Amino acid sequence: MTLAADVLDAARARGVMIATAESCTGGLIAGALTEVPGSSDAVDRGFITYSNAAKMQMLGVRNDTLEAQGAVSEQVAAQMAGGALRLSQAGIAISVTGIAGPGGSEHKPEGRVCFGIAQPFGTHTETVEFGAIGRHRVRAATVEHALQMLLHALRD
Repeated sequence: MTLAADVLDAARARGVMIATAESCTGGLIAGALTEVPGSSDAVDRGFITYSNAAKMQMLGVRNDTLEAQGAVSEQVAAQMAGGALRLSQAGIAISVTGIAGPGGSEHKPEGRVCFGIAQPFGTHTETVEFGAIGRHRVRAATVEHALQMLLHALRD
């Protein structure tokens, strides 16, 4: 059984659908979930909001938050997850925003990813520093971490 299949089973057991709001992963989390046959009964939709404009238009992320905190921040991750939950039929939403690389800065290094999980009773965020391990590996690690977060949240 794969991690994605475990997440889907946990969502079914809770009777909720999943929504994703993805920036640095470009839809890979939704892709991992929908790779599993029969996932349509547990996955509602995915938002790929790579640009700041898309984050604002599609998810309701506030411009003042983007300007004050930057796109790679827990505040933006929280607003992305909250927007995905609000604008979908899902009972849980996961969001990711980060710097897959190459590049980054002293304040926002390559490999930093902010995660958000929104449910009707609240939102949880966290930041993970994967390091400068390469774009492909940061994105793969982000998908893995997001699925683990979903599984943990659905089993609580």
